[in-house]
Amino acid sequence: MWKGLKTHSWAKKRFKITSAWKVLFKKACNNHLLTNKGDNNKSDGYWVSLSKTYVKKVKTLFPYNQ
Repeated sequence: MWKGLKTHSWAKKRFKITSAWKVLFKKACNNHLLTNKGDNNKSDGYWVSLSKTYVKKVKTLFPYNQ
């Protein structure tokens, strides 16, 4: 039986690859206790682009998006 390549299931929950091949991730500390945090602090962590040093490593976890 042929076993094809699979996307790592933990990676697809934590990263998003855009149509321009950018890798985005969510920052921590944005889940609860948001009433004590400012608007700028909350909006900074939604989808942030990953640094160039890690992009190649993360893209290997998504075999069909390369």
